[in-house]
Amino acid sequence: MRTALVLALLSTAAVLPASLAVAQDGWHLKSATTIDGKASGWDYVSFDAAANHVFLGHRKEGLQVFDPATHTVVKVIDGTAEASSNGAVIIPDLDLGLSNNENGTIIPFKLSTLDAKPPVKVGEDLDTSHFDPVGKRLVVNLAGGKDGTDLVMLDPTTMKDVGHLHVPSHKVEGADSDGTAFFLAAQDLDKIYKMDTAGSKVLAEIDVATLCGQPTSIAADVADDRVFVGCRGRGTVKPSLIVLDGAKGSVVYSAEIGAGTDSLAYDPTLKRIFSTNGLGANLNVFAQQDADTYKPEETLGTRAFVRTMAMDHKTGTIYAVTAEGSADPTKKILTSVSPFYPNTFYPNTFTVLAYGKN
Repeated sequence: MRTALVLALLSTAAVLPASLAVAQDGWHLKSATTIDGKASGWDYVSFDAAANHVFLGHRKEGLQVFDPATHTVVKVIDGTAEASSNGAVIIPDLDLGLSNNENGTIIPFKLSTLDAKPPVKVGEDLDTSHFDPVGKRLVVNLAGGKDGTDLVMLDPTTMKDVGHLHVPSHKVEGADSDGTAFFLAAQDLDKIYKMDTAGSKVLAEIDVATLCGQPTSIAADVADDRVFVGCRGRGTVKPSLIVLDGAKGSVVYSAEIGAGTDSLAYDPTLKRIFSTNGLGANLNVFAQQDADTYKPEETLGTRAFVRTMAMDHKTGTIYAVTAEGSADPTKKILTSVSPFYPNTFYPNTFTVLAYGKN
């Protein structure tokens, strides 16, 4: 009897991992590379597939070019440390990268050589910019004023100002194109602007307040015309992922995600949506079964403040960053995110994290 019981338990233990493996993709941390340097904040991460370069917006450390093959920073784009880089926009078809800088400038550079061009002054306080492949415009997010935000439209081939669009939101955030229009999150108003960037006009305002408090990050499925929105939550509305029908503006799916989301990625081959959540210290993975059917696939524990990412779609690798931080009560704290959000980061703790399945 005892022998039979032991054999039964061993048999169950042998089967259990296989059944769990079927239920989940198996995303995990593949590598963690610490980059030496002074204490500095960071923001956006982007990836250039042709050169296999990860661009890190490391603010006062500059726009750092990280080679994942050698796990080293191979260059800092000229002028971006002094300008305090928030991250880069990558436009491979134009062999063009653009560093978005806190001092209100954009520094263009060639992706193939990493050679920088002179800075272009856009405003006084610049968060990020987005390239709209439909309108062929670079949409620049400037700091909001008393009555809203001025979005500046630039021609990326000349960096000339070709249009302005004023929106009442004081906090515009992530954006993406669904192949027909450009979608921009208005975090403070719980709305998504559907825009024609070539014409510098808003086509529709999509109110998402009931399911999506503080819409922050956006990614799009062009083939199915679906727009994914990562929301931080507000009041009784929990942090959520919602899926919009790009043509109709209607919500076709919603589900809870981790706290403090700041970035979404969509992989059309894997049919997966990823949300990085800096306060929850986790990575939500959703499976797309068809245009209107989704399910939570798994949630991977990451590290505190892992909130922005970029994906290498060829290898299925997700790159993200973090650092060891502290909330110094004698300095300004970004309480809109968290009462104890870090405002100080320790030297030599900035770390590039690579997540994958293999």
